[in-house]
Amino acid sequence: MKVVCTDAETQSHHAPAEEFGREGLIPYPECPRRYDVIQAALQSVGWTSFVAATDHDDGLLSAVHDADYIAFLRGAYTSWIAAGGVGDLVASVFSGSDGRAPTNTAAATGFYGFDTTPLTAGTWAATRAAAHAALTAADQVAAGDSTAYALCRPPGHHASRNRFGGYCYLNHAALAAQSLAATGSVAIVDIDYHHGNGTQQIFYDRDDVFFVSLHADPEWEYPLFWGRADETGAGDGVGCTLNVPLPAGVDDAGYLAQLAAALQPVRAFNPRYLVVSAGFDTWRHDPLGTFALTADGITRVGASLAELALPTVIVQEGGYDVDTLGDLVAAFLRPFC
Repeated sequence: MKVVCTDAETQSHHAPAEEFGREGLIPYPECPRRYDVIQAALQSVGWTSFVAATDHDDGLLSAVHDADYIAFLRGAYTSWIAAGGVGDLVASVFSGSDGRAPTNTAAATGFYGFDTTPLTAGTWAATRAAAHAALTAADQVAAGDSTAYALCRPPGHHASRNRFGGYCYLNHAALAAQSLAATGSVAIVDIDYHHGNGTQQIFYDRDDVFFVSLHADPEWEYPLFWGRADETGAGDGVGCTLNVPLPAGVDDAGYLAQLAAALQPVRAFNPRYLVVSAGFDTWRHDPLGTFALTADGITRVGASLAELALPTVIVQEGGYDVDTLGDLVAAFLRPFC
C-alpha cells in the first residue's frame, strides 16, 4: 500500500499548547506525536511503501474553499504577531453564520472559525502540506493504484468551505474527493467519531459525491449543530448525504451493523472512487470518544470498506489515544492489502 507522507518537521511546527475543555485548560490533544506513532507503525508492518507528498498548485484549494478564507489562513498568524499578538491566536467572539469579516486579524478569527481551535506559527504550512498529501494520494489512485493512504496532520473533516474548527483548517478528504470527481463519481465514508460537518457542507448540494458519516449523536456530542439523520442533501444533492448518529457505548457488533446498512446506498450509488475519512477516536479507550470499538472491530470496519473493491483514498482524521494510535491505523489498513 502507498503511504503518502507530509514533511515530518513541517507538521511538527503546528503544535498548539492547550485548549479549553470541560475541565478547563488541558494539553492540546491533536499533537505532533500522533503523526510520529502512525508513521512508525506503518514503517514496521512490511506491506507499505512510502511516497513523499508532491507540491500541487494552491489554486486547487479554491475548488473546495473560498479564496478569502484561504487568504485568511495563509496570513492570519503573521498579521497577529505583527500587530503585537503573543502566543496562539484564538478567537473569543464568533459571528455565527452571517456578518462581515473585519479587517482586524484577531477579530476575523471569530468570523472564519466556529470554535476555539487555535492558529499557530506552523498551522498554515502543516495543513497545506496535509492537503498536498491528500491530493497526492488521489493522484496515485487516479493513476491506477487500488489504495493510497494520506498521513495527514492536522485533520480536516470539520473544515467547511469558509470556516475552521475541530482542529481542522483545510478539508483534505474533500480536496481528494474533488480531485477524483473530475473523472468519476465519488463516495466519501467518514468513520471518525465526530461528524464530518465540513465535508457535508462542501458537497451538500452536489449529486456526483455521496457523503456518509457514522458518528456520535450531535444531540450531545461535538460538533452539536450538524449531523442529524434528517440532513440528506439539498438541491441537486437531495439524497446524496446519509448521516448515521450513534449512541454512546456502541460496540463492534452495533457499529458494524450500522456500517453494513450505510454501505448499501453507497453500492447503489455505484461510485467510481471511494474516499475514507479515517478517524480512530471510535476506539474504546480514546480520551475524546465514548464508543467501545476494539482493535478487532476496527480491522473489521476496514474489511467492510475494502470489500467495496473501489479505488480508495484513505485520509487520516482523528484518534487521540496516542499510545495505541499507530497500531489502530495499521489494523484498519491491513484488509486493504
